Amino acid sequence: MKKFLLIVTVLLVLAFVATSERLPVREKLVRSMQAFAMRHADQLPLARIGAYLFDKNCASCHDNPAMNAPTREVLSQQSRESLMITMEFGKMQPMAAHLSKQQRGLIALYLGGDGEDQYDWVAEMQCQQPGSDEQQSFVSNWGFGPENRRYVDSALAGINRDNVATLELAWSYAFPRVTDMRSQPAILGDTIFIGDKAGRLYALDRFSGCIRAHTKVLSGIRSALTLAKLSNGKTLLIFADSLATLFAMDPDTLEIAWQKPVGISDYSVISGSISYYHDRLFVPISSYESAAAGSPNHACCTSHGAVIAMDAASGDIEWTWHATEEAVLQGINSDGNEQFGPSGASVWATPAIDEKRKRIYFGTGNNFSHPASSTSDAIIALDIDTGNLVWKFQAVFGDVWNGACLNGGANCPENAGEDFDFGSSVIIADLPQGKQLLLAGRKSGEVFALDPDPEGMEGSVLWRNRISQGTSNGGIHWGMALAGDALFVPVSDPERDDPDYTPRPGLTAMDIGNGEILWERLLERDCDYDYSSKPLIGLENTRSGNRQDSPEQYACSFYFGLSAAVTATPELVFGGGLDGSIRAYDAETGEILWQVKTAIPFAASNGIEGHGGAIDVAGPLLANGWLYVLSGYSMFGQLPGNMLLAYRVSTGM
Repeated sequence: MKKFLLIVTVLLVLAFVATSERLPVREKLVRSMQAFAMRHADQLPLARIGAYLFDKNCASCHDNPAMNAPTREVLSQQSRESLMITMEFGKMQPMAAHLSKQQRGLIALYLGGDGEDQYDWVAEMQCQQPGSDEQQSFVSNWGFGPENRRYVDSALAGINRDNVATLELAWSYAFPRVTDMRSQPAILGDTIFIGDKAGRLYALDRFSGCIRAHTKVLSGIRSALTLAKLSNGKTLLIFADSLATLFAMDPDTLEIAWQKPVGISDYSVISGSISYYHDRLFVPISSYESAAAGSPNHACCTSHGAVIAMDAASGDIEWTWHATEEAVLQGINSDGNEQFGPSGASVWATPAIDEKRKRIYFGTGNNFSHPASSTSDAIIALDIDTGNLVWKFQAVFGDVWNGACLNGGANCPENAGEDFDFGSSVIIADLPQGKQLLLAGRKSGEVFALDPDPEGMEGSVLWRNRISQGTSNGGIHWGMALAGDALFVPVSDPERDDPDYTPRPGLTAMDIGNGEILWERLLERDCDYDYSSKPLIGLENTRSGNRQDSPEQYACSFYFGLSAAVTATPELVFGGGLDGSIRAYDAETGEILWQVKTAIPFAASNGIEGHGGAIDVAGPLLANGWLYVLSGYSMFGQLPGNMLLAYRVSTGM
């Protein structure tokens, strides 16, 4: 009977994914089958289906020497994740636009293969001794707690002003077939869990780097890893992949407890990370259609952001909040293509959990197309049990923007906005006398403090302070940190050819009571940059297919601001730069007490050659005298890399 069901599944997959029609009912059925197919990938001919799709849609160019396109053999050297990015964001986006997300995934699976010959070192790195039974949770989620404060107390950190200068590299890991390190690890006891964009998940001894367990999934691991301790005593390791599939695994064995596709459209992607509270998961849903809209043939735009609440034990969906209404036809653009809206308002920040009020808070991005909605560029408060809107605060109305605005495309909306998302995760902060406020950062370079208990359904601003002008890829990105009454704000701010724009990359400390600046440490490039190799802006660079991995670009990076989330202790703030520098700042003065460059070659501890790069997305992790750093991120022209670096304070022996 089981074999019969598998055969039926194969026939269904063949019937539905090997066709280019995109009927809604068919897409819904394909998504419902996706989890089963992926879970039994070893028993299904998915790569064969991908080969069929490649032959039908890609071979006329890639198998034809006259086209000067990369051959199948050349493409097979890339990871599945890199191939997906090329088709969804990059150079092949226009050619792959007619394919569904599942079809692109199958082509990537066929071309990327499993690269098993590049993982011979895994057997040699197996731990020879069992791990301890210690269950101290050092890092269990993106925000280091439900309030997203990214704060580590002195006892857990083990690193302070007196010993931070003694930090030294203890071991390192290089991950094959990877150029981006974005999935923030989790740390439980003596184990660090890390996933990479080749779809590999490892449980490593955090003191030596030896492997306790490992497994793989079909697509790259995209979100941070979240440890969810259920009320029944069971602990699950939660993460999302690049196909918007959510996984729950046993952290001891890395066996899958359940998995479920959670995308609400063919453009859905999970850019933020999953929050956990009382047997429930909260999943932010973003969309890459903003990039797809840069293609002149794209009918813009039909997708939007969302937040989904799920039962952590089963993966069942309990409620879904949609950032906009369903898009409907609005008209025709100057190229003669249909235009849809409303759309956008992606959620690429990790939700904060308000245990006191039983609410969640998160930020949204810009609209992709008209009409503008009241939920874009906003902070949203939802009832944790129902998903009903409690209140919202919108920073600006009418920020309607998409990737076509970078190249003058017809899909660029009239009176386009500035693409000033709320990307940084909302922080719940405590004030004297038991009061609280919410802190939020935006790509405009502005920080907001909001009242969690406004009168009515419109949010109330307690203070706001703009510390930089920001840009579509500047301002405040992934995560601020809070220690006591000081908020630490990283600013990216790359250079632009605009005389009215003055970038202010660096780290700023602010008083949460009034928003006043306590100190700021602006960064400058410490080398002579050759502007002839300057990358294009954001999505345009990704679409161009430019690679930023020459020795000259590692020697002097165009980007050097702070985009990744920062991490604070009572005495220190750790921040990683887009030039690959990791720094420890004095929390009281901003003085840099320790720094090291990571955008360099490494002979990694797992026996392969690696290279560090830009530090972006995931922030530094601390655990009892150890500092863990991910180095490498090339999505928008930053420096590629594939390193996990483990530093420890010197014992003096």
